[in-house]
Formats: sequence, structure tokens, C-alpha cells
Amino acid sequence: MSSLSPSSASRALIQYGWDDAWAEQFAPYDAEGLLPGRVVRVDRGQCDVVTAGGLLRADTAFVTPHDPLKVVCTGDWVAVEPGGNPRYVRAYLPRRTAFVRSTSSKRSEGQILAANVDHAVIAVSLAVELDLARIERFLALAWESGAQPVVVLTKADLVPDAVTRSYLVQDVETSAPGVPVLTVSALDGDGLDVLAAIAAGGTTVLLGQSGAGKSTLANALLGEDVMDVRATRDVDGKGRHTTTTRNLLALPGGGVLIDTPGLRGVGLWDAGTGVGQVFSEIEQLAERCRFHDCAHESEPGCAVLEALETGELPQRRLDSYRKLLRENQYIVAKTDARLRAEIRKEWKRKGAIGKAAMEAKRGRLR
Repeated sequence: MSSLSPSSASRALIQYGWDDAWAEQFAPYDAEGLLPGRVVRVDRGQCDVVTAGGLLRADTAFVTPHDPLKVVCTGDWVAVEPGGNPRYVRAYLPRRTAFVRSTSSKRSEGQILAANVDHAVIAVSLAVELDLARIERFLALAWESGAQPVVVLTKADLVPDAVTRSYLVQDVETSAPGVPVLTVSALDGDGLDVLAAIAAGGTTVLLGQSGAGKSTLANALLGEDVMDVRATRDVDGKGRHTTTTRNLLALPGGGVLIDTPGLRGVGLWDAGTGVGQVFSEIEQLAERCRFHDCAHESEPGCAVLEALETGELPQRRLDSYRKLLRENQYIVAKTDARLRAEIRKEWKRKGAIGKAAMEAKRGRLR
């Protein structure tokens, strides 16, 4: 049996997010004498796990399946052997949420970035021009994960003009319906209290491109220089990848923080629901279309195209929506034969329509 009772383990791990529901799920492993712990870092088949007795190193060989989405990751709650050299992680508890993106390889694989996350903070630097499409992409993955996204516009001190800053916030809010948008300056502390209050409510993962100020933000929330920070180029706002692994750290004000490396590519992974959430105004308009399977291209009675004509819906939003839907459909089709067949059928249908239109045009010109 474990040397610690479930109640004492709960008290020791509560700052890392342990609760009664986790304790109930862990009960069978406790009966086997295994220790509960949370993964704070993973590195080449090894992981650091914080337990009631402190931090320990464990091997993940017993829980390393062929499916890359089922490997141990930062944020997992695991059952660890109480001793041994090496000691092993024997299992991880079912995840409440999981942040997943597609890999950069051509294979049909996803990559899990963090597990059991409550808030996904998307850091965006105000030192460079806003890339709204990239923000929408991050938001789609965040919504799909099950976490509540928050957009944090960092380096607000570099935009001292209040009017300009207000316009930038409005642009992001339009691209992030239902998502809190905060402006923060880690340099002077502006806005940090609001972000700290959000982070205190569970587990928060920091996401964004290299140079977005994630590590500086993490240090500000932690109250000390834990994460390495290096200078960002003034020309394009890019910095070197100072964070190389995903690290889970307890915050002094409550809650835990997972800092991640700067993400160059943010590919969707079966994120259809997330895309719909990001573009909720388009989804709502689509419900008023005459045809339930309206593609919003040239169909009569299309409420989406009508909103486009009146200016209610910006063309950029519709273009971004279509792009993310196509990308997500392509990713899903890699592992879904039925969907691949439907896509080919749709391509043939559109090809036939285009061919008929060309022939009709030639006939009129004769």
C-alpha cells in the first residue's frame, strides 16, 4: 500500500490541481501501492513527476504506445512506482482536456502539447503587426481542446497611444468572439493582476510564436526569473526559442502554469468544432441559409453571402473560415476513408459544373 493516504496525498498535491474527482479515479492504483503525481516535464522517454513526497524522475516505457496522442505529456496525472531504479510510470488518468496539433510531417499524426488544461492563453506581441488569421488558428485548437481560450496582447508598453491600442483590441475581439482579450505589459505590470486571477483558477498553458513574450509573461506570473529570456529582434519581433520543453510550474497566487516552446507551425488536428466556435457568427448565419448543406459560394438564399454583401461579415473572416475548414477536412480525411471518398465526389461534381460552364461559354461564342 502507499505510504500516504489519499487524503494526505490530496493535501500535498492540491496546489497542482489534485481534487476529489482525481482521487476517486486514482483509487485502484492506490490499492496497488502506486503513487499519484503530475507530470511537470517530459524528455526522451523520461519524465519529471511531482508527488506528495517531492519531485522524482520516472521512465515512461510502460505507457509509450504507437499512438502519439496516447503518450505521457506535461499536465498528465500519473500512477508512479514508489521505488525502483529505474522507477516507472504505470498509467495515466483519463484526460479532461488535451491540446493537440498536427505534426509537421506528412504522416497522419497528431502531437499532444499539454493535458488537463483549464485556460489556454494565446500570447500575441503588439511589437509586430497583428496576424489575425494565426490568432484564429490558435483559437480553433484551444476551443477544440476543451479549455477556455484567452488572448493576451503582450508588450502593451510598446503601444503607448490608447486610441491605437483600443483599435488593435477591437480587431482581435472581432476575430475572437466569446474570448477575453487582455492587454498586458510585463515591463510595468499593467494587466498582470487580471491574468494572474484567471491563472489562479486551475491549469493554464501559454501558447504563441517565438518572440511573443511567453517566457517574460511566465516570469512575471511566477514572481521570479525561472524561464530564460533573450532579446527579440526589433526588425520582425522574432526571438530565439528560449523555451525548449513544456514545463509545469506552480504559481504563487494559486494555479499552475505550463510554458511551451514557440510554435512555428500550428496545424489543425480534427478541430471542426473548434473552427465552428471561432467563427460562431458565420455558423449562426449559416443556420438561416435556404439550403441546409449550403456551401456559401453561389447558392440562392445564402445568408452568409448576403451578410458579406451588406458588410455585416468581413471578407477576411469568411476567407479564413473557408481556409481552416479545408485544412481540417484534409487532415481528417487522411484517416477517414469515407470522408476521402466524399471529398473526391465533391471535386468531381465541381469539375463537371466547371466543364459544363466552359462548354456553354464556347457555344455562345460560336
